[in-house]
Amino acid sequence: MAFYEHVFVARPDISPQQVEALVEDITKIIEGENGKVGKTEYWGLRNLAYPINKVRKGHYSLMNIDAPAAAVQELERRLRINDDVMRHMTIRVEELSDEPSPVIARKDRDDRRKRD
Repeated sequence: MAFYEHVFVARPDISPQQVEALVEDITKIIEGENGKVGKTEYWGLRNLAYPINKVRKGHYSLMNIDAPAAAVQELERRLRINDDVMRHMTIRVEELSDEPSPVIARKDRDDRRKRD
């Protein structure tokens, strides 16, 4: 099996609980295809680099996936159909990291600076 990092951007008008439901659906898809989902991170409602259909924000989420290629293809097929997902990207990596992503690490560092 191969290792993947999967990031998706959901519409800003859905709630964070609905984003969590999307993550659970993705987890079920991967596990149904004999894969495993490792770390998941919710990055929050963030500004997009450019507007998509006049929308300027989106809910970002990251998932570490250990699954065969067929599982990732099925996941991407279902995400293309889903109206709540604006963009998604899956990248194959050599190994999965258990450390927080740079986005979360920077957010924690900024929070500590504000408290000091």
